Amino acid sequence: MVGPGSGRLRGSVGLFAGGEGERDMSGRSRLPGSSSRRDAARIVAERVVATVAGVAVAVDEVDAAEARLRDGPRAAALPASGTSEGRQLRRWLTQLIVTERVVAAEAAARGLTAAGAPAEADLLPDATARLEIGSVAAAVLADPLARALFAAVTARVAVTDDAVADYHARNPLRFAAPCPGQHGWRAPAAAAPPLDQVRRAITEHLLGAARRRAFRVWLDARRNALVVLAPGYEHPGDPRQPDNTRRH
Repeated sequence: MVGPGSGRLRGSVGLFAGGEGERDMSGRSRLPGSSSRRDAARIVAERVVATVAGVAVAVDEVDAAEARLRDGPRAAALPASGTSEGRQLRRWLTQLIVTERVVAAEAAARGLTAAGAPAEADLLPDATARLEIGSVAAAVLADPLARALFAAVTARVAVTDDAVADYHARNPLRFAAPCPGQHGWRAPAAAAPPLDQVRRAITEHLLGAARRRAFRVWLDARRNALVVLAPGYEHPGDPRQPDNTRRH
């Protein structure tokens, strides 16, 4: 299971407020009348920020997660408590906690362990990949059990030869090796390499993006099915909550 002391917050806190890569509203607060009526009543009656498959997530868990951040090396970069931005941070932490629980439950249901999980760098090789998948999912994937689940969920994702050829036609120099220049410098390639020379690199690039997209869609659906959020702990990007100031 993803633990509260793990490194899952690395590089992700700066995206908590619903910026690029945080377009989903999964796990949004839902009104009684859905299958979550009893969960909604429990949220009102107790100090609960959410339920995951009917199991409560206490306010104390969010308090503890926030305290760890504020005691950490990046404390100076965090918004002040009690402000609009501070409440958005707590919403982001709530999303992280409920997502950890969803991941743990789904991994257990599939009989998965962390053994043999892919490396984090294989799934999230750069900042663009983290933006593609979203800050919450990126943070959760710091845990090897979550990466094992990622591998299981996306095992059947594939890209076609036509997709590879089309990508190369639209981006002919994307994987071209630079040319040696004067004084040790390297210059951009002047001509596109043949497709066969870069086919493997393009395939890996497209497959990685397709797997991240598939995992995100799957994770959004599972959170939407399992998570009920309390008022005040809506998704940071939910336009119905007053602290979401992003306008498109």
